[in-house]
Amino acid sequence: MDIKFAYWVPNVSGGLVTSNVEQRTDWSFDYNKRLALTAEAAGFDYALAQARFFASYGADKQLEAVTTATALAAVTERLNIIAAVHPGLWHPAVIANVIATANYISNGRVSLNVVSGWFKDEYVGFGAEWLEHDERYVRSEEFIRILKGMWTEERFSFAGKYYNITDVPMEPKPFQKPHPTIFQGGNSIAAREMAARVTDVLFLNGGTVEQIGAIVQDVKQRAARYGREDQIRFAMNAFVISRDSEEEAHHVLREIVRQANVEAVKGFGEAVKEAGQASPEGEGMWSNSNFEDLVQYNDGFKPRLIGTPEQIARRIQEYEAVGIDILLTGYLHFIEEVERFGWQIQPLVRELPSLRPQLEGVAR
Repeated sequence: MDIKFAYWVPNVSGGLVTSNVEQRTDWSFDYNKRLALTAEAAGFDYALAQARFFASYGADKQLEAVTTATALAAVTERLNIIAAVHPGLWHPAVIANVIATANYISNGRVSLNVVSGWFKDEYVGFGAEWLEHDERYVRSEEFIRILKGMWTEERFSFAGKYYNITDVPMEPKPFQKPHPTIFQGGNSIAAREMAARVTDVLFLNGGTVEQIGAIVQDVKQRAARYGREDQIRFAMNAFVISRDSEEEAHHVLREIVRQANVEAVKGFGEAVKEAGQASPEGEGMWSNSNFEDLVQYNDGFKPRLIGTPEQIARRIQEYEAVGIDILLTGYLHFIEEVERFGWQIQPLVRELPSLRPQLEGVAR
């Protein structure tokens, strides 16, 4: 199988689970530099830097994502670093120049994840306009169209609902052609439609094989209307607990949930009601997440990559079969577990055959 592997950059304090369980993970740049070098040596393809400005669910310290991504690209050689940004907090023409510069300097290894937003407090606190759910995706699509235009055209103009720019130049262009890869998050109908029209990779929250396969097929059908069915790829979030036995791995999961910070998890659950539940159809990210799911804040427990390396590799095979091209992973103890994943699980995955050709076009 040729699935790619990514990891969450822990550039925000508190780790990736909202729990008082021990996490041998640190938010500092020194730690993240060592982690990036470990991941690169272990064969990872991508790293995603989170964007957070206000403390939430215990995340009281934040290294800004674009700065962090650029710095990590400077100390690595092959790893592709993805920086998350929020339309409404950045102007697209400015971020186009920022990412083009980072991409140019890094020989094509810095790209962008456009996050339409769920944390209302940040927008309100900064005095930025907070939009209703589907309107956030309208703004994000305009944001992406400006990025692409400035990255590929000599001079670019755009007249939209949220942005207007006139005869804008930008040099140098990005190193990566035709432009840096554009990632986007979202499970809702509005997110799927936007991805079908303008996005290169759609990030999905964790879900069952059947749920993820159905979303992939739906987005591909939507993309086909715009002649883009072969231009979009899919990534999924998953929290990995790999241990020598299945019993040990599930014990770790039980301890994470048992020691969950109940107040913070409930607070996060209230905040994300601005996401999928706020969409007109009432579906999307976190719309059907229970307390245990919310302890890992992108539904990372749902894919059940929990067990022995062999069990996890076979589970990854199932997700690759229904269309997942990139697996975005999180861990309790990042450096040691990224290393374990790279050296123990990835080789097992590479030895497994892809089941995708015989399942292509079938929504499971």
